[in-house]
Amino acid sequence: MKGVFMALSGGIGGAKLVSGLAETLRPEQLTIVANTGDDFEHLGLHVSPDIDTLLYTLAGISNPETGWGRANESWSFMSALGELGADTWFRLGDKDLALNVYRTHRLRTGQTLTEVTADLADRLGLSVAVVPMSDDPVRTHLDTDSGLLEFQEYFVRRQCEPAVSGIHFKGSEYARPSPGFVNLLHSDELAAVIICPSNPFLSIDPMLSIPGVRDSLVSCSAPVIAVSPVIRGRSMKGPTAKIMGELGVPVAASAVAKHYEGLIDGFVLDSSDTDSADSLADSGLKLAMTNTVMKTLDDRISLARTMLEFAHSLR
Repeated sequence: MKGVFMALSGGIGGAKLVSGLAETLRPEQLTIVANTGDDFEHLGLHVSPDIDTLLYTLAGISNPETGWGRANESWSFMSALGELGADTWFRLGDKDLALNVYRTHRLRTGQTLTEVTADLADRLGLSVAVVPMSDDPVRTHLDTDSGLLEFQEYFVRRQCEPAVSGIHFKGSEYARPSPGFVNLLHSDELAAVIICPSNPFLSIDPMLSIPGVRDSLVSCSAPVIAVSPVIRGRSMKGPTAKIMGELGVPVAASAVAKHYEGLIDGFVLDSSDTDSADSLADSGLKLAMTNTVMKTLDDRISLARTMLEFAHSLR
């Protein structure tokens, strides 16, 4: 296949698919745009959880048990921090800490998040491009029954327990898409845009909230296709289904497709999700059905190949 494929991704779920894409495409054919709405400052450090999950997964050094953090991690820093009585609710392993210290230092010298991320990817031996959605701060906040919460407060400290009634992306109105994001969107080399099976509300919507991004996706000549993170009323990872229910959205793959209505040209569902396929049959949206549960690397590669073939059929 010719051209460059752009993957819009959050953390763990998206990282699985992009690792399959990275195994299928040549390095110069893949650009991964990472959600940074989850970024926050912790212990004086700039932490970019989704970027790091993507980097670690693609480098083959992620923790296979959690999907986040690094394999063979040590926790001396957190232990010492706890002994001092400091907050340890957001856990940074020693190797992870080193990366975050390095990133924060580089940012404070005036480099952009795009530049620092490219350098980190290179140092981890990656050949594919990983770019942040923006070099400007966009921070996800949630209205909950426990008040307004920053994303990591909700996601990690509160373990997604509070009920969500609204989602906001602070700073998005002033943000610009990163150069690697916007330039490819407007490039004749763009072959397709793949929206990974990441949380539509917490991982993809922050990108779409940046002025000009949605319009650029709608108007780009390449097909835009999305993979459902919901299978038969359940989300494979994270609080997607819980949030959909709390927002009054039906917990179904068809509701995810409707959320992306007007944006996508094609939608991929799990082979078992026939109910959602039937409900979308008359929508005019092109559908593909395959196994979307990625338990092994072979599963990831198989789904990636299906995505690429589907994108080719829509061109």
